[in-house]
Amino acid sequence: MSVGPVNGFSPFAAGVIRPEAPQQAGAAMGPAMGPLGAQGADGPGFGARVAGAIDDLAAAQAKASQSARNFELGRETDLASVMVDQQISSLGFQFALNVRNKALGAYRDIMNMPV
Repeated sequence: MSVGPVNGFSPFAAGVIRPEAPQQAGAAMGPAMGPLGAQGADGPGFGARVAGAIDDLAAAQAKASQSARNFELGRETDLASVMVDQQISSLGFQFALNVRNKALGAYRDIMNMPV
């Protein structure tokens, strides 16, 4: 599946989404993964990927805050770049919030399963 830019905005070019190499069928559940967050044969584990995504989100929010501050102080004159930084930060936060909500929903479903 190919993901192209929408209205000239590409999440890959903006650094919001980092493309990963396609995994082989069954590789995600194989014994090579190891513990959460550990570096397996297929790359970083789930915990490491989540931590990296949170770090990227924090960096995007810091960049948006700094660019807005620079615009307010007159150091930055390009309003479009400031707004793009704000939108990247907002989209990243919304995505993280939705992932959290889905994870909590899945946890609740598992906890409510009859044994």
